[in-house]
Amino acid sequence: MSPSSQNGGWKSPWLRHETILLLVVTLEWFYFNAVGPRFGSLDNSFDIVRHSVEIGLLALVMTPIILTGGIDLSVGSLLGLCAILFGKLWRDAGLSPVLAGVCTLGVGALAGGFNALLITGLRLPPLIVTLGNYSLFRGLAEAITHGVDTFTNFPAAFLFLGQERWLGVPAQAPLFVAVAVGVWLLVHRTTFGRSFRAIGLAPEGARYAGIPLERRLALAYVLAGTVAALAAIIYTSRLGQAKADAGMGYELFAITAVVLGGTSIFGGVGSVHGTLLGVAAIAVLNNGLVHARQPRELAGMLTGLLLILALAGSGLPKLLASLRSTRQSSPPKQQSSDTA
Repeated sequence: MSPSSQNGGWKSPWLRHETILLLVVTLEWFYFNAVGPRFGSLDNSFDIVRHSVEIGLLALVMTPIILTGGIDLSVGSLLGLCAILFGKLWRDAGLSPVLAGVCTLGVGALAGGFNALLITGLRLPPLIVTLGNYSLFRGLAEAITHGVDTFTNFPAAFLFLGQERWLGVPAQAPLFVAVAVGVWLLVHRTTFGRSFRAIGLAPEGARYAGIPLERRLALAYVLAGTVAALAAIIYTSRLGQAKADAGMGYELFAITAVVLGGTSIFGGVGSVHGTLLGVAAIAVLNNGLVHARQPRELAGMLTGLLLILALAGSGLPKLLASLRSTRQSSPPKQQSSDTA
């Protein structure tokens, strides 16, 4: 008997979580293309990409954090704070958009480092730390703008990044691809990626194995802060304005995309390509409902349903393997024979 048959024939690529989710995204696409005018057009496809880049960036850097068994609820608020700081550095400090962007990335890295310091230095739970900073970062954005100040009238060269095309594709798409490739290589092709999973599966075991746990966690949160700042710059360029409520709720969409993509919320299991499929599923659903002329409130309900269905589908191979193991381990029934 071949190893594949011994382990169960259903353990094929067709029953992997990512394959099931890819099928879901494909079905979404064909359905909305059938019921929604212009949904399948090239222009609308570019619109889907353009409007999902910021959430996609947050989901990408949320993946290694959740792999470690952590969470970052502050990325959406940090996006809003960085958008405000970018606008203030450009308008009030007189910096060029490029220099203001560099400073904003530095602020994002410092904010991520602040999360890391509290989590690794003081050994505080990531949920509590990032929930506190969720309110802190949003409060700072409100305080800087007094809740009413809005930064607009950015130069056309800066708006090009979020609103125009470069080489025929949305100008922000190459940046997103570069970050996606970088995070994928980090998670799947380096010792850092293996250490993220080890930390998520057994933190103390990873420490005893010689993994510098604090430094690995710090890297994950600093990366999240830096990329959240990049998402803020792209967000500001796409909308042409920066307000204190920028990125409101984005952290929840990012977490949903990561979990929808097959990353365990308890850590240790997941993939970056799964996260990308999760982002695609949410983006296609939100855009498709608009073209199908359905209420926008329906998007939240269907996203939750999609998450439940994807999680249920990912558990199917384990269920089949359990049933197969139970059937193989149960002793055969013995027939009773008549005694003379």
